[in-house]
Amino acid sequence: MKTLAIVGSSLAGLAAARAARAQGFDGRLVLVGDEPHRPYDRPPLSKDFLSGKIGAEALRLEDEGEDLAAEWMLGVRAAALDAGGRAVVLDGGRRLEADGVVLATGSTARTLPQFAGCENVHTLRTLDDARLLREELRPGARLLVVGAGLIGAEVASTARTAGADVVILAGAGIPLVRSVGAQMGGVLAGLHAAHGVELVQGAAIAGVRTDGTRLVAVELTDGRVIEPDAVLVAVGGEAATGWLAGSGVQVADGVVCDDHGRTSLPGVVAVGDCAAWRDPHLGRPHRLGHWNAALAQPARAVRALLGATDPEPAKALPYFWSDQYGIRIQFSGHAELADRIEIEAGTAQDHSFLAAYYRGDAPVGLLSSGQPRLFAKRRRDVERSQHLHAAETLAALAG
Repeated sequence: MKTLAIVGSSLAGLAAARAARAQGFDGRLVLVGDEPHRPYDRPPLSKDFLSGKIGAEALRLEDEGEDLAAEWMLGVRAAALDAGGRAVVLDGGRRLEADGVVLATGSTARTLPQFAGCENVHTLRTLDDARLLREELRPGARLLVVGAGLIGAEVASTARTAGADVVILAGAGIPLVRSVGAQMGGVLAGLHAAHGVELVQGAAIAGVRTDGTRLVAVELTDGRVIEPDAVLVAVGGEAATGWLAGSGVQVADGVVCDDHGRTSLPGVVAVGDCAAWRDPHLGRPHRLGHWNAALAQPARAVRALLGATDPEPAKALPYFWSDQYGIRIQFSGHAELADRIEIEAGTAQDHSFLAAYYRGDAPVGLLSSGQPRLFAKRRRDVERSQHLHAAETLAALAG
């Protein structure tokens, strides 16, 4: 392989470039990124960066003096993948010929059509998004957060700490239900009320009122009217895969991959938020969309791309953390596999607890709120159990 193209220059793309060099690839290495910035860390955007505790320089992911002997094409968008010609087609028609391609384009924030054109309505995905939102978080400002997932919850926490009045419109669902399940999602939702944030459930947006390009009111289906100074739309993200249409790469909720990141096209792998790797515990492709996956997947995928696959199942379980109201929340495993949940330490009422998710007698997940040491210790048990299950599944398939 003479040329390796990595489309995406954030954490997953940088990790893929590092993995390629570490595994002996000495050819031409090109990273394409649609943002003009060098790789930066995204999790602090909703926390320390948004609050003003740190600046952009603290987000830098590259080590001081690090040199990957790579070509960086920043502020450049990939428009298509020409599989037959083994090329990434860039905006304007320029072609980047490559022997191997790593797809690491991440995800894009979903928007809502009701808010189109409103200058004080924001999403939070990029550094530039965070800079705009940060200007809105002044003491006494009224922020409406639409969506109660991780980003929405973290921004609500940051804004409340900054002295803003915050309302979260959670819709008909339970906050964080996809991540931690309905039972514990309800428990974590109580954090907002405990810190003076209003959580609105069971109502949807009926209409909006504007004054020029500024949104001034949001009308809800229950008759309520909210008059925010700013709105954050935090209703999830979509894998950035639209540019792959017609390429032959199979896409569902993300690029469909095996458990090494290999796609339906030879010589093309996918990693990070845009990739749905086959999960041996769930028995299907699953897009994780968390920082830990973007860091862990590239080494395995690049190894497969260079022709040296790992016979062991991927060891990394889904994992995420979230800092809210001064509390570190952590989860590892698969909540959807559980048939019962047990709080093994602390109490839900105090928002300091460790909860284990079980399927039969086997632990399949672990949730911590304010118990980081216990989580780190107990997490190893869950990982051993799930890794053993994955190995048994692979052995059965091979047999």
